[in-house]
Formats: sequence, structure tokens, C-alpha cells
Amino acid sequence: MSSVEQLLAELDGAREQLLVVIEMLPDEALIQPGAIGDWSIADVLVNLTVWESELVTALMQIEKGKRPTRLLAALAEAEAYNQARYEENQERELDRIFDDLIKVRLELEEWLETLNDRDLTDGQRYKWLNGRPLAHLIRQVTIENERRYLPAITHFAQQWQATQDEMEQGDVIPLATISILNTGE
Repeated sequence: MSSVEQLLAELDGAREQLLVVIEMLPDEALIQPGAIGDWSIADVLVNLTVWESELVTALMQIEKGKRPTRLLAALAEAEAYNQARYEENQERELDRIFDDLIKVRLELEEWLETLNDRDLTDGQRYKWLNGRPLAHLIRQVTIENERRYLPAITHFAQQWQATQDEMEQGDVIPLATISILNTGE
């Protein structure tokens, strides 16, 4: 398996883990503030998408022999970058969030398929990475970013489901109660 194929498989695996956790959540759960800090799950999905979009732009710049200054600046000030993107995307519709999540990931995969093993694994290939291979940067922006949020999203999803289960049980009248109500013939 080539480095590109391995990286694509890792990307798919990380994304699948995330989607499995959120697939049963209703829209109201996805937009609920406070799921992860102050953020909703939708906010996290936007965050993942903007980072991947930034990476796609960086790969375009790299292909032209340019240094991806915007991505490197974002990584240097990740919290400020995250906050600015959070504020910019507050009014984004959930359908658009999911559309962008899919679209940007497909664009990223297309760009990754243009790279060769040397591009990904040679730590000396891109001087601005200070000896790190490009694959490390890609994993940091994508896979590690998704996995960083996964425990909190999983916890929120489990709590949401437990609350829904409790509410549903509250709507059910036990059979013993029904039989007591019907004994007065």
C-alpha cells in the first residue's frame, strides 16, 4: 500500500468513526450549544471543514512551489483561528454544513491522490516543515483534529441518547398500572 493509499484509508477511518457517533442524533442535538465546550456538534463539523479547506488551499500552493503561509499561520495560532472561523459561521444551515463537509473532503482526497510517496514522506522535501514530512502536517490538520473531538462528541451523543431513552420510558405506562385500572368491572 502506498503512502497516499494509507493516508486516504486513515482519513476514511477517522471520518467513519465520527459519522457513526453522530448518525443517530437528530438535528436538534447537532445544533445544541454546549456539546463540546461552548460549541455544538455542527460547530465542530464546520471547524473540521474549514481546516480541511485550508489544507486544500495549501496543497494548491505547494503544487505551485509556494509556501502555504495561511495554513502555517493558522496552525501557529490555532485557537484564534478556530474562534474566528466559529464566529464567521454561526448562521450556517445544517444541510450546508454537511454538504461542505462532504465536498471539501472529496476535494482533499483528489489533491492527495496527486501526491507521490516522496511528497508525503520526505522530511527534507519542504523546508518550511522543518524536517517533518508533509504527511505529518496532513494528519495533524485532518485525522488528529477529528480524533481530538471524538471523545467529547461520543460522550455528548451517549448522554443525549440516555436522556431520550429516559423520556421515552416516562411516556410508557407499565402494564401493572393498566391492569389495576381495568379491575373495576
